[in-house]
Amino acid sequence: MPDELALVDSNVLVYAVYCDSPHHRRCRALLDQAQAGEVSLCVAPQNLAEFLAVVTDPRRVAVARQPDEALDAIERFLAMPGISLLPIPTDMVDRWVALMRKRPVTRGAVFDVQLAATMFGNGIHKIYTLNGSDFRQFDEIEVLAP
Repeated sequence: MPDELALVDSNVLVYAVYCDSPHHRRCRALLDQAQAGEVSLCVAPQNLAEFLAVVTDPRRVAVARQPDEALDAIERFLAMPGISLLPIPTDMVDRWVALMRKRPVTRGAVFDVQLAATMFGNGIHKIYTLNGSDFRQFDEIEVLAP
C-alpha cells in the first residue's frame, strides 16, 4: 500500500454509488482499490456530511437516498481497509481564515477552502476529485482524477 495519503473528495463518493453516472466506473474502481487495501485514501468529516447532503437531496440527484441508506454507505466507506477518517485539526479554523484571507472566495467555494485547511492540518497534499478546478488554486495540492 502506498505511504502517502490522498483525500477522496465528496463528488467521488457520490459518483461511486450512482451506477447511472458517467463517472461511476472510475470512482467505483478507486473505492474498490480501497476495499482491497491497494491504496491509502482518507476522508474528512466534511466529505461525509457533503456526501449525505447530496445523495439525500432530490434536487441534486436523480434518485435521492433515504438518510439511513446514506449512513449505511458512509459506514461502508469507513470500513474499507484503504480509507481512514481524518481528524479535524484543532487549528483548522485558524488555517481556514488564513487561507480565505490569501485566496478570498464566496458562496460554496468556502467549503473547498475549509477542506484544504483540514488537509493541510493533517499533512495531506493530494486529492482525488472530479472538480479539479476547485483545488488548483492551491499549489500545495496535487489534484488527481479517479
